[in-house]
Amino acid sequence: MIKEIKRAAVLGSGVMGSAIAAHLASAGLEVELLDIVPPGLSEEDRKNPAKRNQFAATGLEKTAKLRQPVFMSKDAVSRVRPGNFEDHMERIQDCDWILEVVVEDLKIKKDVFQRVQKHWNGQALVSTNTSGIPIQEMSADLKPELQKNFLGTHFFNPVRFMHLLEIIPGPKTDKKALAFMARFCEEELGKGIVWAKDTPNFVANRVGVAGMVYAMKAMLEMGVKIEEVDEILGPPMGRPKSAMFRTADLVGLDTLVHIAKNTAPLVKPDEAEKFFTLPAFLEQMVEKKLLGNKTEAGFYKRTDKKKFQVIDPQTLDYRDQSGEKFEVLGLLAFEPDPGKRIQGLLQAGGRASEFAWKVFAGTSIYAAERIPEIADNVVEVDNAMRWGFNFDLGPFAAWDAVGLKESVARMKAEGFKVPKKIEDMLKAKKQSFYKTVQGKVSYYDFKKKTYVPLPANPNLLLLKSLKDQNKVVAKCPAASLIDLGDGVFCVEFHSTMNALDEDMMKMMNTGIERAEAEGVGLVIGNQTNALPGAFSAGANINVVLQGARAGQFAEIERVVKYFQDVNQRLKYSKVPVVSTPHGLTLGGGAEVCMGSNRMVAAADLYMGMVEVGVGLIPGGGGCMNLLKQHQNSIPKQVALDNLQPFVVPVFEMIAMAKTSNSAQEAREMGLLRPGDRIVFNRDHQIAAAKREALAMHLAGFKPPELEKVQVMGDSLRGAVDVVLFNLRQGNYASDYDVFIAKKLAWVLGGGDVREGTFLDEEELLILEREVFVALCHEEKTQKRLEHMLMTGRPLRN
Repeated sequence: MIKEIKRAAVLGSGVMGSAIAAHLASAGLEVELLDIVPPGLSEEDRKNPAKRNQFAATGLEKTAKLRQPVFMSKDAVSRVRPGNFEDHMERIQDCDWILEVVVEDLKIKKDVFQRVQKHWNGQALVSTNTSGIPIQEMSADLKPELQKNFLGTHFFNPVRFMHLLEIIPGPKTDKKALAFMARFCEEELGKGIVWAKDTPNFVANRVGVAGMVYAMKAMLEMGVKIEEVDEILGPPMGRPKSAMFRTADLVGLDTLVHIAKNTAPLVKPDEAEKFFTLPAFLEQMVEKKLLGNKTEAGFYKRTDKKKFQVIDPQTLDYRDQSGEKFEVLGLLAFEPDPGKRIQGLLQAGGRASEFAWKVFAGTSIYAAERIPEIADNVVEVDNAMRWGFNFDLGPFAAWDAVGLKESVARMKAEGFKVPKKIEDMLKAKKQSFYKTVQGKVSYYDFKKKTYVPLPANPNLLLLKSLKDQNKVVAKCPAASLIDLGDGVFCVEFHSTMNALDEDMMKMMNTGIERAEAEGVGLVIGNQTNALPGAFSAGANINVVLQGARAGQFAEIERVVKYFQDVNQRLKYSKVPVVSTPHGLTLGGGAEVCMGSNRMVAAADLYMGMVEVGVGLIPGGGGCMNLLKQHQNSIPKQVALDNLQPFVVPVFEMIAMAKTSNSAQEAREMGLLRPGDRIVFNRDHQIAAAKREALAMHLAGFKPPELEKVQVMGDSLRGAVDVVLFNLRQGNYASDYDVFIAKKLAWVLGGGDVREGTFLDEEELLILEREVFVALCHEEKTQKRLEHMLMTGRPLRN
């Protein structure tokens, strides 16, 4: 069996195959992307390699141009080589992993694997990305040696962003091969692994689609509107904002119908009737090609940029959405704990509560009935729904939050048939699926009829678990300081979007003080299941706006200086400070990371200085640190006679509010430094950051020396003025954009100095602070701040 994967072959270049190839290439693998030769080619075209590779080449080209980037860097595209099954199948002989992603047809898949078998090198792992065809049937005709290396690897779309990967063993798959694949996909591809059994549609789609069909039937039965269902089955029930019908539009109604129809004949009649027999209106929508986003009309239809109509299930006509809102849902929106939101809604009474309860009861019972058929335990099912459908809590964790004993009593009183295993569990005084003792989590195993510890994973360090163990040493409403053990502390942000306020800055100061006095290192980070999530989306601009409107400019300057001082203290701390940027790391959030000594960044990273969008410039050291980072890439003995290549890109990045599409791109932009690390699995960040801090300490960490920064002076302003004039003439920038950009050039140029002057860091920080506060005086900046708070979008005034 192979011991590492460096080269992979993806067989099938459709939407899913091309996306998987892109993800593998982004992770550093060399990828062969193969597909069939297009049928119907002329004799001349059949001799043309480009025409013969057209399917694979087109799939690669479309994937590289997607509006939501699938590749994490432009370099990754060059690691994918298109080809075809007839001319290039021998390439798989050099591959360590061969992954089939052709159409969901058993005969076609078996034919592909017969081709694979002829060129298999005897070591490579071979897998299928089927969403439901039995693994056993696919591999039955393969030679025994290949069957040992054969398994299912079911990725979820979009591949880059969905955390879930279901691994399905074949009947003869070698256990070492399974363990290797799980480790590789978790660590190198960043996936959350769920062990599924070879049953119809595996775990997430089996439970998720059953729940959607059940909820649709409940909607029709109870007279609930589609938009009301989405209001109820979204965040109030611990689910994403896209809720149910918007999620279905995103996935595609044809996909939903395919999964349901594929499952129905393979399960027991009562299960098929209740959970997989589709409402008539849904099948009629598919017949009319109302498939969701892909056809621009599904359950919802956009009528203009901001307005969506919703379909009427009775008439299939689109109508305006009801403006009525459930009061209870508005009250629950302020509860940060998803378990308490679910419990509060189910106990509230009223129409929304009754609908939510019916769906909760039916789908919870269904999930319990599927163990051990589809998976061995509750953990696999919960993880599948969290990672595959972005639920805050899986069905069993949600059941615990509501109260197992109390909810079962209500279910029985209302005529629901509760599974015997649940009844037996309660009779044995086991009243929850999970329990935590001294920070150690165990789950109830239906087969063993007792609690079993969750398997330890050295790559996971869960902040929630540490908080349950009373490891919080300091706390405020927006941040906590947590003892990670071994002398390393962690400042955790937990405000809305982790927007920075003064309390969070004070907590970072407290963290440094505690680590310097009692420890060896400090980590700054947080953990979330949200996509894309946020390390920090920047400063709390509402505080800035309110201060500006009240004329409290001296107070604004005080807080900005405090933020600068905190970031400087991070950089020059006596102990190593490691930040963990992920998801949205914008403005002040990026400044915190650049202030740290090392970053352990998640691969999915949207990092940048976006302050100009709200009429400001970076004020927490971002201008100074970006200048330094660009200059520090050059050896000191090299004289910088021409600063423009090192300064103008910094100006353009900030003035145009450029953000990275990934951690790799952030490195290419100069936001990440050469010594900063990238991890593909966001769940591993805190543990990796802790190890990084310990390694830096053991290596004899010393804080960096204070260094001066070389600036361009008025030469930068001269170079920038020409560019700004052309942008304004072409109407690519407003007058106020130009005004802000000139202020930015003043700061990056070092003020009124000559080109080549060396300035202390503090001199640049003063310039940043002065311009930041001056811009707060401007009415147009205040308008931009207000517009961003009201709409979430920048205003170009």
